Amino acid sequence: MSIDTSAARRSTRGPRSHRPTRGYRVFRVVNALILTGVVVVTLYPFVNIVARSLSENAYIIAGQVNLVPRGFNLDTYKLVMSDPLFWTNYRNTVVYTVVSTVIAMVLTTCYAYVLSKQHLRGRTALVGIAVFTMFFTGGLIPNYILVTSLGLRNTIWAVALPNAISVFNLLVMKAFFEGLPTELEEAAAVDGLNTYGTLLRIVLPLSKAMVATMVLFYAVSFWNSWFAAFLYMDRLELFPVTVYLRNLIAGATDATSVGSNAGDVVQSAATIQSVTIVLTVLPILAVYPFIQRYFVSGVTLGAVKG
Repeated sequence: MSIDTSAARRSTRGPRSHRPTRGYRVFRVVNALILTGVVVVTLYPFVNIVARSLSENAYIIAGQVNLVPRGFNLDTYKLVMSDPLFWTNYRNTVVYTVVSTVIAMVLTTCYAYVLSKQHLRGRTALVGIAVFTMFFTGGLIPNYILVTSLGLRNTIWAVALPNAISVFNLLVMKAFFEGLPTELEEAAAVDGLNTYGTLLRIVLPLSKAMVATMVLFYAVSFWNSWFAAFLYMDRLELFPVTVYLRNLIAGATDATSVGSNAGDVVQSAATIQSVTIVLTVLPILAVYPFIQRYFVSGVTLGAVKG
């Protein structure tokens, strides 16, 4: 009886490795180049702003500052940080962001959880109302009249309430809640939990990635927002720091308009703007790495499944 030794040798070999094709290698190189270009284009403006904030006024006026500071100095940082109005507006930004994010998360979570129930009567109408607001709004003047008639001007509620629900975030959370197993909620109902107990003790603990992602979306949106405060507030001590920055940029101010004394070195408006931008962005940059690990999984879990 003959034995096919060649077949036996082939069977004892491990799985044959597949070398990437030439087209795939080209694709990886091109992809790496494109992504590197995107990173460079994204980082360049911020690195330039940091370099300008740390450079001497003369080099900035001469246009000699690019990615590396010229004539390193911290005088402008000391100047801006010595202005009491800057810290007042900075505190307002923190308070507005925290309060607005909490309100937005409560309303968005409750609305999305309700819309995720297939048996809910009028569910289609509620979804339609939410989607309608994505494409049609009342307009600037009607919104201003509404906020004024409700007595919300010069209050935190003028910032928090008009933008409390983002329809995009609402639809993402709704899709995520629809993907949760219904058996979990049925078991919770058998154990005696009502709707609120099921949401707080079953659904939300399973939705940490989604909740963290939505908190990031809302917090960044409210932190960067300036138009609502600029429109509905007329007292300097109530403005967020973004309006403080906007006033610097729009007015092209110098050091004397942000609380400098007679002995201070006059700084250019561009330097002060750069320093204020850096100080405004730093908190978001500090918080983002702690939430970033939830970002991809949260958006993926909330995506519409085919």
